[in-house]
Amino acid sequence: MLEFNLDKMLFNIPADAHEKSDLIRILKDHPEVQFVSFVGLDIAGNDTDERIPVKLFVDDMDDMLTHGIQTDGSSVNLPKIAELNNGKVDMIPDMSVNWYVDYNFNNIDLRTGLPVGTLRIPAFLIHNDNNEVGARAILRDSVSAFKERLMELLREHPYVFQYIDGAESVDDIEEIRITSATELEFWVRTPDDKADREHLSTSQELKEQYWKRTYGPVRTALEKTIEILDYYGIEMEMGHKEVGGVKSKLTSTGAHDHIMEQLEIDWKFASAMQAADNEKLVKYVVRDVFNQFGLNTTFMAKPIEGVAGSGEHTHLGVSAKLKNGKMVNLFAPPVFEEEFLNPVGFGALMGILKNYEAINPFVSSSTDSLNRLKPGYEAPVCIVTSLGKSPAEPSRNRTILVGLVRDKKSPMATRFELRSPNPKSNTYLVIATCYNAMLDGIEAALKAGKTPKELEASMSKKCGEEDFYLEKDREYRSEKDVFDEYTAEERNQLFGVAPATVWENMQGWVKYPEKVTSVSGNGVIKPISMESYREFVLTAWATELHDRILPNYMNDVRGYVKRHGDDATDYDLANWYTITNLKFEIAKDSLEKKSLLTRAREALDNKEYELASQMQIQLQEKMAQLRRLYITYKRNLF
Repeated sequence: MLEFNLDKMLFNIPADAHEKSDLIRILKDHPEVQFVSFVGLDIAGNDTDERIPVKLFVDDMDDMLTHGIQTDGSSVNLPKIAELNNGKVDMIPDMSVNWYVDYNFNNIDLRTGLPVGTLRIPAFLIHNDNNEVGARAILRDSVSAFKERLMELLREHPYVFQYIDGAESVDDIEEIRITSATELEFWVRTPDDKADREHLSTSQELKEQYWKRTYGPVRTALEKTIEILDYYGIEMEMGHKEVGGVKSKLTSTGAHDHIMEQLEIDWKFASAMQAADNEKLVKYVVRDVFNQFGLNTTFMAKPIEGVAGSGEHTHLGVSAKLKNGKMVNLFAPPVFEEEFLNPVGFGALMGILKNYEAINPFVSSSTDSLNRLKPGYEAPVCIVTSLGKSPAEPSRNRTILVGLVRDKKSPMATRFELRSPNPKSNTYLVIATCYNAMLDGIEAALKAGKTPKELEASMSKKCGEEDFYLEKDREYRSEKDVFDEYTAEERNQLFGVAPATVWENMQGWVKYPEKVTSVSGNGVIKPISMESYREFVLTAWATELHDRILPNYMNDVRGYVKRHGDDATDYDLANWYTITNLKFEIAKDSLEKKSLLTRAREALDNKEYELASQMQIQLQEKMAQLRRLYITYKRNLF
């Protein structure tokens, strides 16, 4: 399976080979590439896809590379921007990144014996001829503004160079470089197999799957995925089992069945835009390869209630290329045993933490994403970081929101790991807003002339202490296990209350307008783009809640049926009586009282989103209670 001669296939066209003559030569040498697709990226993170025959692309290449191709507002998700009555949208190629070839493994070209490929060209969306819109333009503009403003700050506050090893002044710097990377977790299963939550939960508690050896088609698909991605030039680092999953079953024919496993794959960092593009490609290849082995993949953040969800930890770094050719990490201290970070690094970390309520809507924009962020599943629930017990002891605290990654043997690897994103997060917007927030913190730290020791003290402040930048009634650092060593009340008091619904998450923009300003880069992300994103998120939340989540709750309630017979004890009868009453409260209307499902549906119909959010929280709690009661009820039945 997938036994193609990979050495004969075209996988990418690098950024330095986008001239017309290069493209014509490359496409002529690879007749298996039969189509071209311009990949525009809207505010929701959806990418466009079409099939332009290669011959037509070659004939019209000058025009297409200069003026792009046209789509319309109905093809992309740009609410408040590209509406149906104002929907002219063009897609202009991004010449600065690698272009990848997407292969259809089910369609084999008879001439070459290779799968048919489509050259996917990343593109910027242009609305009404001159207004660049969408996630790609937002990331490009945010990165550009970050680099420009950081150079200005370094020039204005030269004291900081005494804490940067390798550079003496801003005049030594040729350019600022932003590097990012993501780690992709996902679930894989055989079609039609349903999860046994209790079995999965027990396996997770016993850590029966974490980093264990893969078997059968999962192993083959994982190895083949890594092999193919290396051909794309992604520079794979590893693939392994994650915490979730159960052992598959071997059938009488020697095939594996009842597969239900969680995996993770990692690859090397790249520039911010290339890193986001790479993640898109990786997910497509993962899905396509695993499908060839009869396996379904899901990138949902929380596909199974009560079991570990899938994260996509996002790494954020900043370095400088010096005029002498050397590279310098702009977060790392000169002496690792003495300081955690230099002032630029501390400021960047503080910027993310202080402004996270305005970043979070870009990270967790769906009910599914918020379902993952629960205590006990190695997913962050608090706005807090860990630095380490001392500069000589790097932290590996997996319960915090932002981790500091550092290694004295490799100073260039110093970076931050944001642990809250998931595979459905729009990585372009996550990276953009994080760097905008980082710049806010860097500017505050450098303008105040703070030293690393002073900034560490700020990071370590106690609730109620005043600070030059961070909020008085918050704490931002903990070296403890946030899940086990604090009560829920303590976490809420010290680190802020985590949003329970998408509506609550979006309210961060209402409560903290100054943080919205920082996260938008003081207008780098245009107000209309912020409004467009908010409209998309709330519309998607309300629609999914009304048309998918509430009906699914009803189906679940209907599935909790009477199972006892004549041998039932009073204990069984009492359990069933409690279950029945709860089912009625959730889903059954009467003349005197409406059910929770009806009240939630009516709130959404009337656009009473605050009430709908409250009803969603109640329903989540009641459904979880119903599941627990039914498990207890079944355990006592023969």
